[in-house]
Amino acid sequence: MGSRFPSHQLSNGLYVSGRPEQPKEKAPVICSSAMPYTGGDIKKSGELGKMFDLHRKSGPLGNQPSRNTSFGGAANNSGPVSNAVGRSNYSGSISSAVPGTGGSSRTKSNSGPLNKHGEPTKRSSGPQSGGVTPMARQNSGPLPPVLPTTGLITSGPITSGQLNSSGAQRKVSVPLDSSVSMKMRTTSFAHNPAVTNLNVGDGYSIKGSIPTTIIWLVALLFLVGFVAGGFILAAIHNPILLIVVVVIFGFVAALVTWNICWGTKGVIGFISRYPDADLRTAKDGEYVKVTGVVTCGNLPLESSFQRVPRCVYTSTCLYEYRGWDSKAANTTHRRFTWGLRSMERHAVDFYISDFQSGLRALVRTGSGARVTPYVDESVVIDINPDNKDMSPEFLRWLRGRNLSSDDRIMRLKEGYIKEGSTVSVMGVVQRNENVLMIVPPAEPISTGCQWAKCILPASLEGLVLRCEDTSDLDVIPV
Repeated sequence: MGSRFPSHQLSNGLYVSGRPEQPKEKAPVICSSAMPYTGGDIKKSGELGKMFDLHRKSGPLGNQPSRNTSFGGAANNSGPVSNAVGRSNYSGSISSAVPGTGGSSRTKSNSGPLNKHGEPTKRSSGPQSGGVTPMARQNSGPLPPVLPTTGLITSGPITSGQLNSSGAQRKVSVPLDSSVSMKMRTTSFAHNPAVTNLNVGDGYSIKGSIPTTIIWLVALLFLVGFVAGGFILAAIHNPILLIVVVVIFGFVAALVTWNICWGTKGVIGFISRYPDADLRTAKDGEYVKVTGVVTCGNLPLESSFQRVPRCVYTSTCLYEYRGWDSKAANTTHRRFTWGLRSMERHAVDFYISDFQSGLRALVRTGSGARVTPYVDESVVIDINPDNKDMSPEFLRWLRGRNLSSDDRIMRLKEGYIKEGSTVSVMGVVQRNENVLMIVPPAEPISTGCQWAKCILPASLEGLVLRCEDTSDLDVIPV
């Protein structure tokens, strides 16, 4: 069949015009077999096992054809090969990146230490020849340390900082001057909004127990009585009125002096005699007294001088004795008496477990709440000009607060409420959903007159804390 147009015959015998098509080269088909069932064993999971640094024996899986890459030095591992050499970690070298190098470069060295499975450890001994740099196998990193489930809420990530061999966070100690650390700790407590800083006026005061109007009225009556008694004595020479006024004045002066000396003990006796309430039956807004064991909140305190940890109330007071020619500790310091020179009192919120009901209540003594503490303080150290150099800790404590340590007679007292101590709290019950709290009352509470002890009424403002000296007592572990 002659024609100027080219034609060819198909496989079915039909002639068609045109040149026959050149057969195209088919791309090699890479068959991937399904991963076998591992049964939960990470060692049989291919890439997953490599992520956890678990060695898997090289070689094909069951009934899986082995594949050789175009690089002569590539090892036959189970899994894909990245950039032809990404998974090769043997100590052999690749001679060239050109196909056809054959089996001359397939030799690999398995010499070296064995791993825990008894097999040679795979290593790369330097850069590869032919301009190919082996890529290091990237793992997902070490597993995080398994921490015990305690239920405590802490700040910061669990892996922040350096870790020791057991997986716990390593404490890094930085050398710091003790006086500087004391000053920083005192400043942090004083400027923390969750901490209540108590001033000198907290506690018993004769001026607070007697209204100012009554004091001025009594003073005016005595003044009039003295003037009238003196006038009658001078006019008619009759001293009876003056004697009566002097006797009454002496009785009042003795009563005031008695209350100044024993007023605090009278208030403590009133607190001790006040009956304990049962929190199960206490009504919302009722003024109660609760006695129980103390547990710290989220911000525990530390005592200033003795460094007692996990406290809910701390008090450190420095007193000075003023002689005839010595310096005054404060503006109201009289001679031959002890005067307060420095005081640090802090209180924070805490929990109390009631002895009567076993319930746990939150006591809101922090965040600037009004608190009246009656906590016993013990004498920590007595300093005079002869033994002031025998206590370097006390001198550092003074330097940390910019206090002079010249020739003075000083006494340091410290008191605290530590976690586990037994405390009596007087306040108002407040129930907020499922939270039971004891908050300060809106008005001061009067103790009333104690006629048998000649104690005048005193006002208790805010929350009242009563705790005996726990320095020599064992606290209940919590």
